[in-house]
Amino acid sequence: MIAVTGATGQLGQLVINALLKTVAASEIVALVRDPAKAQSLSDKGVQVRRGDYNDKAALDRALQGVEKLLLISSSEVGQRTSQHRNVIEAAKSAGVQLIAYTSLLHADTSPLGLAAEHVETEKLLADSGLAYALLRNGWYSENYLASVPAALQHGLFIGSAGEGKIASATRADYAEAAARVLTLDDQAGRVYELAGDDAWTLSDLCASLSALSGKTVAYQNLSEADFAAALMGAGLPEGFAKLLADSDAGAAKGGLFDDGHQLSTLIGRPTTPLAASLKAML
Repeated sequence: MIAVTGATGQLGQLVINALLKTVAASEIVALVRDPAKAQSLSDKGVQVRRGDYNDKAALDRALQGVEKLLLISSSEVGQRTSQHRNVIEAAKSAGVQLIAYTSLLHADTSPLGLAAEHVETEKLLADSGLAYALLRNGWYSENYLASVPAALQHGLFIGSAGEGKIASATRADYAEAAARVLTLDDQAGRVYELAGDDAWTLSDLCASLSALSGKTVAYQNLSEADFAAALMGAGLPEGFAKLLADSDAGAAKGGLFDDGHQLSTLIGRPTTPLAASLKAML
């Protein structure tokens, strides 16, 4: 039995779809905050169980009979460590034999502020006595694709990543890797640094976008503070704006780069190029 937390989230749904290619639906458990929103998973024959990161008792019940668990990091930055602790403790109580956790690329040395809670969760896993594998995911291409419509409208893409190289891949690429780890043997103790095959800068993104769209889009590099202010001016909450600006600044320091090709090796094919994602979006 394989369980996936956050199963109605963007990554969780893709992981379950990937698992369904090789695992019977009856052997997959989707842990969700609100089962009423997981009807599409139930329709596929997947077991849907209530598994709220903040509800330890519900997690204890939801993980009964589970052999392997994918702990997808919570989306609630600032609350992740305590939420992940609940899942890990429930997994231990339920006798789960392996936890795979979606951490951050080079979490232990990353300059990104986001790394702190991932490092804390990795320590919780190490101290738990449970067998675990770390899926240290790099950046999702979709993180930057979300800014493409505005960039096309204004002919300008703003950020604070400088010429930092970003080795991104699509959520589907990372989801396929997670499903692979959950179905392979001997994964305890593995640490995967997962990133796209081809690294690019935000200037490269703009050049590719310009070529594909036929409209010139220039990259304007801002200071971290100015970028955060611009994002807040566009309506983003202060905390989220500062998080995005910090991540861009981290990219400028090499925090989103890796050329080990562990992701493509794990999934047995090249990762999805940025240009392909841009073309599909356009």
